[in-house]
Amino acid sequence: MSTEVLIVGAGFSGAVVARQLAEAGISSKVIDRRSHVAGNCHTARDEHTGVMIHEYGPHIFNTDKKHVWDYVNRFAEFGPYVNRVKAVTSRGVFSLPVNLTTLNQFFGKSLSPTEAKAFLAEQGDSSIGEPANFEEAALKHLGRDLYETFFRGYTLKQWGTDPKEVPASVFARLPIRYTKDDNYYNVPYQGIPTQGYTALVEKLLDHERIHLRVNTDFTHDQIPEYRNVVYTGPIDAFFNYSEGRLGYRTVFWDKETGEGDIQGTAILNYPELQTPWTRKIEHKHFAPWEKHERSVLFTEYSKETGPDDEPYYPKRLAHDKEILARYQALAAQQDNVHFLGRLGTYRYLDMDDTIAEALAFSQEFVIRSSRS
Repeated sequence: MSTEVLIVGAGFSGAVVARQLAEAGISSKVIDRRSHVAGNCHTARDEHTGVMIHEYGPHIFNTDKKHVWDYVNRFAEFGPYVNRVKAVTSRGVFSLPVNLTTLNQFFGKSLSPTEAKAFLAEQGDSSIGEPANFEEAALKHLGRDLYETFFRGYTLKQWGTDPKEVPASVFARLPIRYTKDDNYYNVPYQGIPTQGYTALVEKLLDHERIHLRVNTDFTHDQIPEYRNVVYTGPIDAFFNYSEGRLGYRTVFWDKETGEGDIQGTAILNYPELQTPWTRKIEHKHFAPWEKHERSVLFTEYSKETGPDDEPYYPKRLAHDKEILARYQALAAQQDNVHFLGRLGTYRYLDMDDTIAEALAFSQEFVIRSSRS
């Protein structure tokens, strides 16, 4: 049996684990079924415009974890980027997340922060105690007008599910501000790698103890060749969907190119149901340090994930959690297979959380290995 570790998936989870093990003297083989590394964070230059494209949708690195920020900066230079999202509605274009400017513009007022807080409390549904779902959480904290304009239609399009079926915890991730701060992320560290995420992950994997193979599928007959397997693919796929398929939403895009500046900002959300797409993404605005005469725009749509689609967002509805529990029980019976990352644990994870968990896992793995 080889002393190597097999790492399935060359996204952030797999790449960080491979790097940490390599630096601790443990060799690994990293495989990925795709032709590139970095998973859904993959970036590449558009051949016609030179714009750096976030091929699987926009990724803005943001974190309050200094050790994670310091870690990624070992492998890439980060350019400054502030995520400022706008929402296009029939009542106008508004800043998101909901902030003081949004409230004053939407309601035609000139409220101070203190007045806005009191005003929004009046808009909210005080009859709702502990919200049982996304809709109740939104109605409780924002009231019906803001909910119907910005969140109900977007949630239906994004999740394909009535907001009453979406967990209240999803709403809890959406900030509400009583200042004019329209930075979507309220964290101290934020930016985008100047050479793209794929270059960052390639640097992570650039070590003599890491053996990378892309265009390579995982099969169960590979497991006996290694002392340990770190699996970052879909947990239900590992078990051949024996307990059923976990629910995901996936996204797809219409791509267009144009001269100059197409929409004037990186991300425009379209929350109303009569608009079939969810948002429009102009990629060159993710790199304000670059100048391009032409531009690339992605129009994004959301749909249920089919067998041949890329799984993006774990739905984690009640029946999904029941299925997940069965897979977790099967995973616990695996002696040398470790499930990690967004797909391996079936959780929505931001990039910084993914990296933090991979770092913690690697540290524990090295300690256990030194004892065996």
